[in-house]
Amino acid sequence: MSQHDTGRIKVVTGTGVSLALAAATVATASGAQAAEQHTVRKGETVSHIAARSGISVAAIARANGLTDPGRIYAGQKLVIPSGSSSDKPARAKKKATTSKVTHTVSSGDTVSHLASRYGTSVKAIVEANDLDSRAFIVVGQKLTIPGTSTAEPEQKKAKKAKKTSAATYTVVAGDTVSRIASKHGVSVSSIVKANDLDSRAFIVVGQKLTLPGAAGDSYELPDSEKVPDTFAGRKYPDHVVDSANKNKAALLAAGVPSKATMQAKVVKTAKKLGVSTALAQAVAYQESGFNHASVSPANAIGTMQVIPTSGDWAATLVGHSINLLDPDDNVTAGVAILRQLVKGASDLDTAIAGYYQGASSVKKYGMFSDTRRYVANVRTLMEQFA
Repeated sequence: MSQHDTGRIKVVTGTGVSLALAAATVATASGAQAAEQHTVRKGETVSHIAARSGISVAAIARANGLTDPGRIYAGQKLVIPSGSSSDKPARAKKKATTSKVTHTVSSGDTVSHLASRYGTSVKAIVEANDLDSRAFIVVGQKLTIPGTSTAEPEQKKAKKAKKTSAATYTVVAGDTVSRIASKHGVSVSSIVKANDLDSRAFIVVGQKLTLPGAAGDSYELPDSEKVPDTFAGRKYPDHVVDSANKNKAALLAAGVPSKATMQAKVVKTAKKLGVSTALAQAVAYQESGFNHASVSPANAIGTMQVIPTSGDWAATLVGHSINLLDPDDNVTAGVAILRQLVKGASDLDTAIAGYYQGASSVKKYGMFSDTRRYVANVRTLMEQFA
């Protein structure tokens, strides 16, 4: 990937930072509140820790500066705050009294997400439904959500936002249809159809394109789902974060496959493209935990956490357009880039480092300290997926 700088997935210096597990920042609990320290064990998640400790996922994330509670790694030190009133899960805003409600699990749901959405705790949902220590749930399962608001969940309300007409976009230098589609949360095919483009999806600078159903027009992100503008002390440009939020809105509005489904797609695509299935799964898990609704402040999208410019590069590798919001295209892009990195690297560790730091950066500067942690994590995960 050294000769394709735009294909970098993660930029550690200058323009971006990976949201990998290894980069999660550990912070101390605020104030004089009593707290204990927990060392993350292999296979643990914040949901598991929250369920055992009786502290909400949000409280643990807040105490440790975790922008994505789904991303922790074995050996990481976490502060577990005491169960003070400030650490209790926030209840949904309402005027009505609280009561139990029944929720039918849909694709992409997790217990931690449901706890946040309904204003309750992971522990409460686990106990009310006699779930195992993994808080495992399946699509179609009916869950009792205790101590929840009778008011409609914020995320459900957001999905009822009114639809607006298609947007108009003027093509600028460097644009491609796939990049515009990813940026605005629409499909390549919808842009091609709406603008009567040829089979090459050819566009020119200054051309005005109709973007049907642009992201954010039919779905308003609740505050709890918005992509932050900072990570690890680095602030991202407003236009990048805005694009990330539009992509997040598009993914949530459309609905995403389950993590198990995405994992299966990674395995199938790796076999098809001749990439180690253990490597592809390890990178996908490290990047997103197989969660296709993941979007980073750097606008890294989906299961494989691919940024739009990398999607464009991947399209040249596979010979067809790529829409990073599409689950299959997203996995294809990430696995194709992995294949290219393995081909061009002197060893596997260097290839893995290239996915995180960028091959040209690794070649020029060597592996940064967080890159070495990333590589070590992926190597460990490969053993699990072997």
